[in-house]
Order: sequence, then structure tokens, then C-alpha cells
Amino acid sequence: MYRLLMSAALAATFAMTSTAATAADAYPDRPVRLIVPQSAGSGGDVVARLLADKLGAELGQSIVVDNRAGANGIVGTAFVAKQPADGYTLLLTGASQVTFNQHLYKSLAYDPQKDFTYIAPVVDTPFVVVASKASGITSMASFIEKAKAKPGGLTFSSAGVGNSTHLAMEVLADKAGVKMTHVAYKGSGPALTGVIAGEVDAMVSVLGTALPQITSGNVVPVAVIGDKRVPQLPNVPTVKEAGLTLPAIPAWYALLGPANLDPKIVARLNQAVQRFLADPQVRTKLAGLYLDPIGGSADSIKQRAFGDSKTWGEVIRKLGIQNS
Repeated sequence: MYRLLMSAALAATFAMTSTAATAADAYPDRPVRLIVPQSAGSGGDVVARLLADKLGAELGQSIVVDNRAGANGIVGTAFVAKQPADGYTLLLTGASQVTFNQHLYKSLAYDPQKDFTYIAPVVDTPFVVVASKASGITSMASFIEKAKAKPGGLTFSSAGVGNSTHLAMEVLADKAGVKMTHVAYKGSGPALTGVIAGEVDAMVSVLGTALPQITSGNVVPVAVIGDKRVPQLPNVPTVKEAGLTLPAIPAWYALLGPANLDPKIVARLNQAVQRFLADPQVRTKLAGLYLDPIGGSADSIKQRAFGDSKTWGEVIRKLGIQNS
């Protein structure tokens, strides 16, 4: 009887292993959902639709973009964390969802380190500090001078509490030794509109969102947040050139799946993303969106996310920033 039970158990284990291996080898054999925890038309949505088009052709199946925005990306991100680890529900996450949120919320519906399989890095983008024409700010020096002359008098907008556009300005102000007043808007577009209209004095924006308004003269470029100047704004210095050293602000997007995704599926998806990023047409489109391709391994984006989380967790605690 013991031998019969052991044989049956081994046979069942073999059958399950064989079935899982077959499923991974056949992947994908039906459409895949790509969850975007941001609204349609957002930066993440634009990247997702470009990725879905090319990835679908590469994998031989439709990639359906599903926008599930809300609560600083928590709604869509938490949804993916609870899905089966079969590769048919994926997440295009921004850095905020897996590096900031766990430090901003007392209770979070997912654990960025335990609830996901990191698959591939996709793109990154620089940030730029812009000011309203009405503010009289023309450089980082004048920015700091005005802020010091009237503590709390200068205002800045952001896409929401805990968003990268918020945290970037908070840490910039901290490094400059100035106090400013935060005005949270519902999204990057409205926040930038607030600067254009003179409702607020300044903001930190991703380059792709701000550049058309800089080019048209609607806002004043103050400084680039990054290691080097950007080709589109060769005369705009970095904050480091202005004497401020800030931690790298994560603005990357990456492809993730639920925890315990089969390594074969991870490898297949990672290779497809690398080919996507190497495509000359894709690179041209990304350049037009001021996005930098950042191909790499699954482990590289996992380590980057965990490293950014450690750095910015310390910043968030120091500054005492918390969301409800």
C-alpha cells in the first residue's frame, strides 16, 4: 500500500510538473492583458500601447492594454498582484508604484518585493524644473533666492501627493535649504497648466510633458534633474551645475508579472522586450517622446527597483511625507 501511495504521489507530481512545463513552452497561446495603473493618454499608457503593438507581433498573440488608474497607481498594481502567475496578466509599472508607495502609505494592498516577478526594464526619462513666467524665476539661483527671501511663499504643483513630481521638488527644496508650499493637482497635465496660468510658481516635470511648453515659451526652464544636460535643452544647466546634489529620481517604466512566474515565460518576455527596444522604428518613436530605452535583465530591474526603494524610503521618512 505504501509503495502504491508513493507511486501515485510521484506520478501526480510528475504530471503537474509536466503540465506546467508544457504550458510554459506553449506560452502564449491566447491574448495577454497588459495592465497600466494610469489613465489613458498618460506617459505610461503611451509606452504600453507602443509596447503592446510590437510585443504582440513578436509573441504571435494580441496584447490588450487595460487601464486601471487610481490611488497613485495602487488600483492597477494591486490587481496584478492577485492574478494567476501564468503570464497572461502583466503590468507596465512606473517607478512610483514599486519604489515610493510602500513608504507613503501605512497600509498597501501589495508588497513590491514579494508580490511580483520582475521581467524587464523598458524606458527612462529625465526631469526638468520649470517656472511660471509670472514668477520672475529665470535660473536656479533666482529660484533659491526668491524662496529664501519669503519662506513658504513660493508655490509648486505636482501630479499628486507622493508622485515623483512631488517628491523631486521636496528633496530639491530640502537640499537648497528652502521652504515652499505644495499644491497637488490631479495629474501632470493639470499641474503643468497651473504653472502656465501662473496659479503656482514652479514644478518638476518629466521632459516629454514640459518640452512643448518650454519650446512655445509658456514656461521657463530652470534646471535639468539628472547627471547631464539633455540635447533638447543644451543651454539649460543641471541642478548639479547649480550646486545641488540630488539622489537619482526614478522615472523608469518596467514590465512585471505576478509573483512566481515561470522562468521560461520571464525569459521569453524579456527577450521580446529587448528586441522591441532594439527596433530602429521604436527607438525613433521613443526619441520623439523623449524616452530613453533601458534594456536589461530581469534581475537588473529588480535590483534597481529595490535600490531606488531604499534610497527614497529614507528620503520620504526624513521629509515626513505620508499619503492617506
